[in-house]
Amino acid sequence: MIDKKSQKAPPTIETLNDLAQYVDYSFVNKLNVDPEAKTDGVDHQTRQVFTGHYVRVNPTPIKDPEYITHSKIFFKELGFADQLAKTDDFMQLFSGNSSHVPKPINTAGWATGYALSIFGTEYYQQCPFQTGNAYGDGRAVSVLEVLINNQRWEMQLKGGGRTPYCRGADGRAVLRSSIREFLAQEHMYALGVPTSRSLSLYVSTSEKVNRPWYSEDSHSMDPDVLVSEPVAISTRVAPSFIRVGQLELFGRRVRKNEHPKAMEELEMIVLHLIDREYANVIDKQLNTAEKIVLLAREFRHRLTLLVSNWIRVGYCQGNFNSDNCAAGGFTLDYGPFGFCDEFNPYYQPWSGGGDHFAFLNQPIAAERNFQMFCKALAPLLTKHPSHLQALEDIQNGFAEIMQQRMEEMWANKLGLANFNAELFSELTTLMMKTPVDYTIFFRELSSIPSDLAPLKRSFYINPTSKEMDQRWSEWFEQWQQLSCSSANLAATETGSREKLCKKMKLINPKYSLREWFVKPAYQQAGERNYTLVRELQAVMTQPYAQQSKEIEAKYYRPKPDKLFNIGGLTQYSCSS
Repeated sequence: MIDKKSQKAPPTIETLNDLAQYVDYSFVNKLNVDPEAKTDGVDHQTRQVFTGHYVRVNPTPIKDPEYITHSKIFFKELGFADQLAKTDDFMQLFSGNSSHVPKPINTAGWATGYALSIFGTEYYQQCPFQTGNAYGDGRAVSVLEVLINNQRWEMQLKGGGRTPYCRGADGRAVLRSSIREFLAQEHMYALGVPTSRSLSLYVSTSEKVNRPWYSEDSHSMDPDVLVSEPVAISTRVAPSFIRVGQLELFGRRVRKNEHPKAMEELEMIVLHLIDREYANVIDKQLNTAEKIVLLAREFRHRLTLLVSNWIRVGYCQGNFNSDNCAAGGFTLDYGPFGFCDEFNPYYQPWSGGGDHFAFLNQPIAAERNFQMFCKALAPLLTKHPSHLQALEDIQNGFAEIMQQRMEEMWANKLGLANFNAELFSELTTLMMKTPVDYTIFFRELSSIPSDLAPLKRSFYINPTSKEMDQRWSEWFEQWQQLSCSSANLAATETGSREKLCKKMKLINPKYSLREWFVKPAYQQAGERNYTLVRELQAVMTQPYAQQSKEIEAKYYRPKPDKLFNIGGLTQYSCSS
């Protein structure tokens, strides 16, 4: 028998048969299947799932699939040949048809249940049975786990059809949302922000579904028309797709003593999370209580770093519930997300999201999710009071660590060795009074200009009043003195303005995936023209680079006034 852990990927994986050599199903082999799950995976109707970590379910293939794009960067990392994405058997599997896969790939995939908490409050009513037992992967079906070069990857179809958790929906994703998620994952990875990854994107040339959306140039907050849209399947990949909400589900079952194996299943999913996501930092020889304390500390480290990076690049998750929070500490589930144009602490792309998930409220939302994470772990420590206290201390320390991360991030964006509260406070005030383009402002600042003029390229109001000009000039002079002082250049380990400039340009991206760039791409794709999708993919996978003058003119500019407050551009619903 081949020891998969010692396997090395060949120079190139050219066929699905080649890929099959690296199959290694840990989730379905090591955790509990729902006892009522069907062995053949034909399980597509909404029902309650009372126990087990997953249900077997066959994905539902889209009709007449057509290739749109794949991640060239990720393919290279995995050792996949680029042409693999266009081969028939690969395209069939990753457009939902698993009926003729080579062994040992399973024909049945799997879907998982999880609980829902919104900003630290537990909810049950989103489950059609009001119990929480039918909430989970309603249209996400994992189809493969592979171990390549000692790295485990789970491959999951988004829009793969109904599962027992579909809550009466059709289990499909439309082309519009699939393009958004595919490009967002590519962009976030290139930005250096931990994220699930994009693998491939296929669209049906004959199958459509109706979705509520916005009429052209609508100023409505909510969708005002029903549109027919092509269905698509994107494949997203991560070391695992275990969510905070997943741990919560099993923690709730323990607290309510819902079945005899509740505690056992909670411990199993937590230890599996550690094996999948934290094996490199948590010693396998430790006992469970010790592992849980280290898990909480490491997840706090990753989550605070993740959210500070979101804000660094202008990203707002929009719907940062616990079920959209990956327990591995990376960005997951690109629904009503957005990259801000104009700086606004209360920027919220989701029309139904509210201020609690707004741009600069994301650290607080992360803390609430972390609280639910710790609450889910706590039942496993009831017999270990010292470890339970350690868990509580870690939870209580979240806000302080989050604040440190934020101050470090703001200092880095400004090219400073240390956070300057007075300078930062005045800057945020000025950016609110004179609306500025968030990405362009910090990118222009990264050039360390000699005067204020280049920064005005980011202003949405120009010219500004004499009073505001004076305040901006005073702020700029203070920043210039601080950033270019010999002490700061030494402390930032740059030594010169030129080196500081180079460093800042690796922190402040030039290109951002703005919704008004994405909309023409998915509209064009609806006509089976994928030129703009592929162009955006190429641009947004080099977000820090100086690209051509043509690309700069097209993608490095403030949002036109006429595109503000347009439904589907400035705000959008969860419809996908």
